[in-house]
Amino acid sequence: MFCDETGSGFTTFGEFDIKTQIKKMKERYTKKGAKKFIAYFQNYSNTYAPIEMLKKVYLTALDEDIVQISISTRPDCISDEILDLLEELREKIDVSIEMGLQTSNYHTLVKMNRGHSLAEYIYAAKKIKERNFEIISHVILNFPTDDMLDVIETAKILSVLDIDGVKIHSLYVVENTILGKLFNENKIQIGTLESYIERVIRFLEFLSPKITIHRLVADPPNNGTIFGNWGIPKIQIINMIEKRLKEKDTYQGKYFYKWFEPKTNKLSKRS
Repeated sequence: MFCDETGSGFTTFGEFDIKTQIKKMKERYTKKGAKKFIAYFQNYSNTYAPIEMLKKVYLTALDEDIVQISISTRPDCISDEILDLLEELREKIDVSIEMGLQTSNYHTLVKMNRGHSLAEYIYAAKKIKERNFEIISHVILNFPTDDMLDVIETAKILSVLDIDGVKIHSLYVVENTILGKLFNENKIQIGTLESYIERVIRFLEFLSPKITIHRLVADPPNNGTIFGNWGIPKIQIINMIEKRLKEKDTYQGKYFYKWFEPKTNKLSKRS
Protein backbone atom coordinates (compact mmCIF):
# COMPACT_ATOMS: atom_id res chain seq x y z
CA MET A 1 0.00 0.00 0.00
CA PHE A 2 2.84 2.42 0.77
CA CYS A 3 5.41 1.57 -1.94
CA ASP A 4 5.32 3.28 -5.31
CA GLU A 5 6.37 1.71 -8.60
CA THR A 6 9.98 2.94 -8.31
CA GLY A 7 10.49 0.54 -5.41
CA SER A 8 11.72 3.12 -2.95
CA GLY A 9 12.00 6.36 -4.87
CA PHE A 10 15.79 6.36 -4.91
CA THR A 11 16.76 4.74 -8.18
CA THR A 12 20.22 6.13 -8.84
CA PHE A 13 21.36 6.38 -12.46
CA GLY A 14 18.76 3.73 -13.20
CA GLU A 15 19.05 4.28 -16.93
CA PHE A 16 22.61 2.91 -16.91
CA ASP A 17 23.92 -0.63 -16.48
CA ILE A 18 25.29 -1.71 -13.10
CA LYS A 19 28.96 -1.16 -13.97
CA THR A 20 28.22 2.40 -15.06
CA GLN A 21 26.08 3.06 -11.98
CA ILE A 22 28.93 1.91 -9.73
CA LYS A 23 31.43 4.05 -11.63
CA LYS A 24 29.28 7.16 -11.29
CA MET A 25 28.60 6.62 -7.59
CA LYS A 26 32.29 6.01 -6.89
CA GLU A 27 33.13 9.26 -8.66
CA ARG A 28 30.58 11.09 -6.49
CA TYR A 29 31.85 9.76 -3.17
CA THR A 30 35.55 9.65 -4.00
CA LYS A 31 35.36 13.45 -4.07
CA LYS A 32 34.21 13.24 -0.43
CA GLY A 33 37.18 11.07 0.52
CA ALA A 34 35.67 7.59 0.24
CA LYS A 35 38.05 4.81 -0.79
CA LYS A 36 36.03 1.63 -0.24
CA PHE A 37 32.39 1.00 -1.11
CA ILE A 38 29.36 -1.23 -0.56
CA ALA A 39 27.33 -2.15 -3.64
CA TYR A 40 23.75 -1.78 -2.44
CA PHE A 41 20.98 -3.56 -4.34
CA GLN A 42 18.14 -1.60 -2.77
CA ASN A 43 15.06 -1.09 -4.92
CA TYR A 44 12.46 -3.84 -5.20
CA SER A 45 13.24 -7.42 -4.05
CA ASN A 46 16.73 -8.24 -5.19
CA THR A 47 16.43 -12.01 -4.88
CA TYR A 48 13.29 -12.15 -7.03
CA ALA A 49 14.61 -13.50 -10.33
CA PRO A 50 15.94 -16.75 -11.82
CA ILE A 51 19.15 -17.93 -10.16
CA GLU A 52 21.33 -17.51 -13.25
CA MET A 53 20.11 -13.94 -13.74
CA LEU A 54 20.79 -13.10 -10.09
CA LYS A 55 24.26 -14.60 -10.29
CA LYS A 56 25.08 -12.52 -13.36
CA VAL A 57 23.79 -9.33 -11.74
CA TYR A 58 25.66 -9.85 -8.47
CA LEU A 59 28.95 -10.71 -10.19
CA THR A 60 28.65 -7.60 -12.33
CA ALA A 61 28.98 -5.52 -9.17
CA LEU A 62 32.35 -6.99 -8.19
CA ASP A 63 35.10 -4.39 -8.22
CA GLU A 64 38.43 -4.01 -6.45
CA ASP A 65 37.08 -1.09 -4.40
CA ILE A 66 33.83 -2.89 -3.47
CA VAL A 67 34.19 -4.56 -0.05
CA GLN A 68 30.62 -5.82 0.37
CA ILE A 69 27.45 -6.49 -1.57
CA SER A 70 24.30 -5.60 0.36
CA ILE A 71 21.14 -7.24 -0.97
CA SER A 72 17.71 -5.96 -0.01
CA THR A 73 14.80 -8.39 -0.22
CA ARG A 74 11.62 -9.73 1.41
CA PRO A 75 10.85 -12.72 3.64
CA ASP A 76 8.84 -14.41 0.88
CA CYS A 77 11.75 -14.10 -1.57
CA ILE A 78 14.26 -16.12 0.47
CA SER A 79 14.87 -19.81 -0.25
CA ASP A 80 17.59 -22.41 0.19
CA GLU A 81 18.44 -22.02 -3.49
CA ILE A 82 18.90 -18.27 -3.07
CA LEU A 83 21.02 -18.73 0.06
CA ASP A 84 23.16 -21.32 -1.73
CA LEU A 85 23.87 -18.72 -4.40
CA LEU A 86 24.71 -16.06 -1.82
CA GLU A 87 27.08 -18.47 -0.07
CA GLU A 88 28.80 -19.01 -3.40
CA LEU A 89 29.02 -15.24 -3.85
CA ARG A 90 30.41 -14.87 -0.33
CA GLU A 91 33.48 -16.86 -1.39
CA LYS A 92 34.40 -13.81 -3.49
CA ILE A 93 33.12 -10.92 -1.37
CA ASP A 94 31.34 -10.17 1.91
CA VAL A 95 27.54 -10.31 1.64
CA SER A 96 24.87 -8.79 3.86
CA ILE A 97 21.10 -9.18 3.55
CA GLU A 98 18.49 -6.51 4.27
CA MET A 99 14.95 -7.69 4.86
CA GLY A 100 11.85 -5.74 5.79
CA LEU A 101 9.74 -6.75 8.76
CA GLN A 102 8.16 -3.28 9.18
CA THR A 103 6.01 -4.37 12.15
CA SER A 104 5.32 -7.35 14.37
CA ASN A 105 1.58 -6.64 14.15
CA TYR A 106 0.43 -9.26 11.64
CA HIS A 107 -2.93 -7.51 11.32
CA THR A 108 -1.10 -4.40 10.10
CA LEU A 109 0.97 -6.53 7.70
CA VAL A 110 -2.29 -7.70 6.13
CA LYS A 111 -3.81 -4.21 6.02
CA MET A 112 -0.68 -2.79 4.41
CA ASN A 113 -0.69 -5.63 1.87
CA ARG A 114 2.85 -6.66 2.68
CA GLY A 115 2.26 -10.08 1.16
CA HIS A 116 3.96 -11.94 4.01
CA SER A 117 3.15 -12.72 7.61
CA LEU A 118 5.12 -12.37 10.83
CA ALA A 119 5.78 -16.12 10.78
CA GLU A 120 7.31 -15.90 7.30
CA TYR A 121 9.65 -13.16 8.46
CA ILE A 122 10.77 -15.25 11.45
CA TYR A 123 11.25 -18.32 9.25
CA ALA A 124 13.33 -16.41 6.68
CA ALA A 125 15.41 -14.66 9.36
CA LYS A 126 16.24 -17.98 11.02
CA LYS A 127 17.31 -19.49 7.68
CA ILE A 128 19.54 -16.48 6.97
CA LYS A 129 21.13 -16.61 10.42
CA GLU A 130 21.75 -20.36 10.07
CA ARG A 131 23.96 -19.52 7.08
CA ASN A 132 25.82 -16.89 9.17
CA PHE A 133 24.92 -13.94 6.97
CA GLU A 134 24.73 -10.46 8.44
CA ILE A 135 21.05 -9.50 8.45
CA ILE A 136 19.65 -6.00 8.72
CA SER A 137 15.91 -5.46 9.16
CA HIS A 138 13.73 -2.48 8.33
CA VAL A 139 10.94 -1.34 10.64
CA ILE A 140 8.28 1.38 10.41
CA LEU A 141 7.29 2.45 13.90
CA ASN A 142 4.28 4.69 13.29
CA PHE A 143 1.73 2.70 11.32
CA PRO A 144 -1.72 4.15 12.18
CA THR A 145 -2.94 0.67 13.19
CA ASP A 146 -0.01 0.03 15.57
CA ASP A 147 0.33 1.09 19.19
CA MET A 148 3.23 1.19 21.64
CA LEU A 149 2.85 -2.51 22.48
CA ASP A 150 3.43 -3.33 18.83
CA VAL A 151 6.57 -1.19 18.86
CA ILE A 152 7.90 -3.01 21.93
CA GLU A 153 7.01 -6.43 20.51
CA THR A 154 8.85 -5.61 17.28
CA ALA A 155 11.98 -4.76 19.26
CA LYS A 156 11.69 -8.00 21.21
CA ILE A 157 11.29 -10.16 18.11
CA LEU A 158 14.32 -8.64 16.41
CA SER A 159 16.30 -9.18 19.61
CA VAL A 160 15.46 -12.84 20.14
CA LEU A 161 16.20 -13.55 16.47
CA ASP A 162 19.68 -12.07 16.99
CA ILE A 163 19.30 -9.65 14.09
CA ASP A 164 22.56 -7.81 13.40
CA GLY A 165 21.23 -4.39 12.47
CA VAL A 166 18.05 -2.37 12.09
CA LYS A 167 16.96 0.58 9.95
CA ILE A 168 14.14 2.56 11.53
CA HIS A 169 11.71 4.47 9.32
CA SER A 170 8.77 6.78 9.73
CA LEU A 171 5.80 6.13 7.47
CA TYR A 172 5.77 8.43 4.47
CA VAL A 173 3.07 8.79 1.83
CA VAL A 174 3.79 9.05 -1.90
CA GLU A 175 1.67 9.62 -4.97
CA ASN A 176 0.15 6.78 -6.99
CA THR A 177 -0.17 4.45 -4.02
CA ILE A 178 -3.19 3.07 -2.19
CA LEU A 179 -1.95 4.72 0.98
CA GLY A 180 -1.69 8.03 -0.87
CA LYS A 181 -5.30 7.76 -2.03
CA LEU A 182 -6.52 7.01 1.51
CA PHE A 183 -4.45 9.87 2.91
CA ASN A 184 -5.85 12.37 0.42
CA GLU A 185 -9.37 11.21 1.27
CA ASN A 186 -8.66 11.71 5.00
CA LYS A 187 -9.29 8.01 5.62
CA ILE A 188 -5.94 7.49 7.29
CA GLN A 189 -4.18 9.62 9.90
CA ILE A 190 -0.47 9.65 10.69
CA GLY A 191 0.61 10.43 14.24
CA THR A 192 2.57 13.44 15.38
CA LEU A 193 6.32 13.87 15.26
CA GLU A 194 6.38 13.79 19.06
CA SER A 195 4.59 10.43 19.00
CA TYR A 196 7.14 9.05 16.53
CA ILE A 197 10.04 10.16 18.70
CA GLU A 198 8.52 8.46 21.76
CA ARG A 199 8.02 5.27 19.76
CA VAL A 200 11.64 5.29 18.58
CA ILE A 201 12.86 5.70 22.15
CA ARG A 202 10.63 2.92 23.47
CA PHE A 203 11.77 0.66 20.62
CA LEU A 204 15.42 1.33 21.47
CA GLU A 205 14.87 0.68 25.18
CA PHE A 206 13.62 -2.86 24.51
CA LEU A 207 16.06 -3.63 21.70
CA SER A 208 19.15 -5.75 22.32
CA PRO A 209 22.21 -3.51 22.77
CA LYS A 210 24.07 -5.85 20.41
CA ILE A 211 21.96 -4.73 17.42
CA THR A 212 23.54 -1.97 15.35
CA ILE A 213 21.29 1.01 14.61
CA HIS A 214 21.84 1.91 10.95
CA ARG A 215 19.11 4.55 10.77
CA LEU A 216 16.75 6.42 13.11
CA VAL A 217 14.63 7.96 10.37
CA ALA A 218 14.73 7.78 6.57
CA ASP A 219 14.56 10.34 3.77
CA PRO A 220 11.27 10.29 1.83
CA PRO A 221 11.52 10.03 -1.98
CA ASN A 222 12.73 13.20 -3.64
CA ASN A 223 9.71 13.43 -5.92
CA GLY A 224 6.03 12.67 -5.45
CA THR A 225 5.93 12.79 -1.66
CA ILE A 226 2.54 13.75 -0.23
CA PHE A 227 3.63 13.43 3.40
CA GLY A 228 7.09 12.76 4.77
CA ASN A 229 8.89 13.42 8.05
CA TRP A 230 6.42 16.11 9.06
CA GLY A 231 8.04 18.47 6.57
CA ILE A 232 11.35 18.84 8.41
CA PRO A 233 14.88 17.61 7.55
CA LYS A 234 15.97 14.18 8.73
CA ILE A 235 18.89 15.54 10.75
CA GLN A 236 16.52 17.62 12.88
CA ILE A 237 14.51 14.53 13.79
CA ILE A 238 17.70 12.66 14.67
CA ASN A 239 18.79 15.55 16.89
CA MET A 240 15.37 15.58 18.58
CA ILE A 241 15.59 11.84 19.29
CA GLU A 242 19.07 12.18 20.76
CA LYS A 243 17.97 15.14 22.89
CA ARG A 244 14.96 13.21 24.19
CA LEU A 245 17.16 10.22 25.07
CA LYS A 246 19.34 12.49 27.18
CA GLU A 247 16.33 14.16 28.82
CA LYS A 248 14.89 10.77 29.81
CA ASP A 249 18.32 9.44 30.81
CA THR A 250 17.66 6.35 28.73
CA TYR A 251 19.46 4.29 26.10
CA GLN A 252 19.31 1.29 23.78
CA GLY A 253 18.77 -1.94 25.70
CA LYS A 254 17.73 -0.31 28.99
CA TYR A 255 14.86 -2.78 29.44
CA PHE A 256 16.24 -5.57 27.28
CA TYR A 257 17.72 -7.69 30.06
CA LYS A 258 14.71 -7.15 32.31
CA TRP A 259 12.35 -8.90 29.91
CA PHE A 260 14.91 -11.23 28.34
CA GLU A 261 16.11 -12.89 31.55
CA PRO A 262 14.24 -16.16 32.16
CA LYS A 263 11.78 -16.07 35.04
CA THR A 264 12.11 -18.42 37.99
CA ASN A 265 10.07 -21.61 37.84
CA LYS A 266 9.68 -21.84 41.61
CA LEU A 267 6.14 -22.03 42.90
CA SER A 268 5.14 -19.02 44.96
CA LYS A 269 3.49 -19.50 48.32
CA ARG A 270 -0.19 -18.73 48.47
CA SER A 271 -2.01 -17.50 51.52
